[in-house]
Amino acid sequence: MNKNAFRIASLFFSLFFFAFSSLAQQAYQKPKLTNPDSWSMVLIPDPQSYVKFERNLGILHTMMSWVKDNTDSLNMQFVLCTGDLVEQNDLLNPNGKQADQNSKQQWHNISSAFHRLNGLAPYVLATGNHDYGHVSAEYRATQYDRYFSAEQNPLNARALREVGPNLNGNSTGVNAVYEFSTPHPKKLLVMVLEFAPRNEVVEWAKKTVDQPKYANHDVILLTHVYLDKNSKPIVTQGYKIEDVNYGEALFEKLVKPSKNIRLVFSGHIGEPDRFEGHLGFRQDKNAAGKTVTQMTFNAQAMGGGWHGNGGDGWLRYLEFLPDGKTVKVKTFSPHFAISPSTRNLAYKTEPTQEFEFKLD
Repeated sequence: MNKNAFRIASLFFSLFFFAFSSLAQQAYQKPKLTNPDSWSMVLIPDPQSYVKFERNLGILHTMMSWVKDNTDSLNMQFVLCTGDLVEQNDLLNPNGKQADQNSKQQWHNISSAFHRLNGLAPYVLATGNHDYGHVSAEYRATQYDRYFSAEQNPLNARALREVGPNLNGNSTGVNAVYEFSTPHPKKLLVMVLEFAPRNEVVEWAKKTVDQPKYANHDVILLTHVYLDKNSKPIVTQGYKIEDVNYGEALFEKLVKPSKNIRLVFSGHIGEPDRFEGHLGFRQDKNAAGKTVTQMTFNAQAMGGGWHGNGGDGWLRYLEFLPDGKTVKVKTFSPHFAISPSTRNLAYKTEPTQEFEFKLD
C-alpha cells in the first residue's frame, strides 16, 4: 500500500471510529421510569471489595451519589444490599494483597457510604459470611450493630416493625422486618435474615410473616446465600459455623410454606470477570399457588477479579409498574455512566441482565 492510500485508509478509519463513538454516546439515556406512575427499588450487590481497598472507595461513593441524585426521578422507595458488607469482620493486620484496610476501616468505609442516604432513602442491608467471625464465618459474631442501627437513618426507624433473635439476646438489625407503603395500594414487608439463618431465626421468620396483621402484605426476603450460578438453591457451603440454613433449606422451610413471600434477593456467588457466574434467577410456586421470584445478583469479581476494582459499579434498579404485576429489571453502572467516554458501557442489556417478570 502506498503512502497516499495508507493516509486515505487511516482517515476513513478515524472518521468511522469517531462517528461510531459519537452515535454510541448519543444513544445513552439517563435511567428513567418507563411509566411516570411506577416506583422503583435499588439492589446493591456485595460491596466487600469496594471497602477492602482504599483505591476502590470512590466507585462505591459514586454509586451512592447516583442513588441520591435519582431518588426522586426514579421514585425510589428503598435500597437493598445483598451482604458481605466487608471482606473481614475482625482482622487487624491485612496483608495488602487481600486488603489494605483493616476491619475497623472496612466497617467505617461501608457505613459512611450508606449513611450518605440517611434521611433520603431507607436501606436494608443483609449480612454475609464475610461479616461474621474473624475473616469469614468461623463463628457467629459480627460488628454490624456497631455501624448500622435503625435510628441512624430516620427513614429506617420509621419503617422498622419486627426484630428477630440474636445470639447474645441484644436488639439487632441483622434479623428484622421493615414495612413500606408503595404508591400502589399493596403494602410491602422487607424481611432481612442473617447469613445462613439458624433454625431459631427461620422459625421466627415463619411465625412473623404468618401473623394476621401481615396477611395482606407482599413480602420481600433478603438474605445472602440462596441461588447458585445455575439458578439452583444452594444446599450447603463449607463454613465452620453450625445450625445453618442455605437456599434449599430456606425455600423448603420458609419460602414455599409462606403465602405472601413473593420476592427473594441474594448475592454471594461470583467468578472473576464473568458476569454469568454472579447471577441466578428462578420462579417457583408457593403453598398458596403464587409465584415466588428468586433473584441472585452480584458483581464483586467484575472489573479485575477478586482483587480488582470491586465490581465496576454495577447495580440493579427494579421498576414496579402501576398494574401491580409487571416488574422491569435494569442492570446499570454509575461508574461507567459518569463519563461521556464510557457511557456506552453503562447498561448490561443481555437477556439475563435486562428483562421483566410478572407478579401474580
